Amino acid sequence: MPQPRYRSNSFKKANKITQTKRNVIHYKRGKKSLPHCPICRQELNGISLSKEGGKSRRTNSRVFGGVLCAKCTSDVITLGSRVERGDMKLNEIGIKQRRYVLQLVAH
Repeated sequence: MPQPRYRSNSFKKANKITQTKRNVIHYKRGKKSLPHCPICRQELNGISLSKEGGKSRRTNSRVFGGVLCAKCTSDVITLGSRVERGDMKLNEIGIKQRRYVLQLVAH
């Protein structure tokens, strides 16, 4: 049984054969991946994973900055304005976008 700290799935397991022909498991932490847009799954631009600088240097300072990509943000803003004017209903918007339109309309 592995030690409790290795039982989570945050460790990558690699089977290794030692020089004495014994099978052992080596554990490595996985690398951090870049954040993705939850709507279209595209990698977000302008996001830094390093801890250098303040938060404004690591993320975009716009509506949904660091959460949605630029294209999806513009789509959500357009849909939000249509809902506020009454041209569209919330039921006509896709499920993935509806959550962000509700956040935009609430403010």
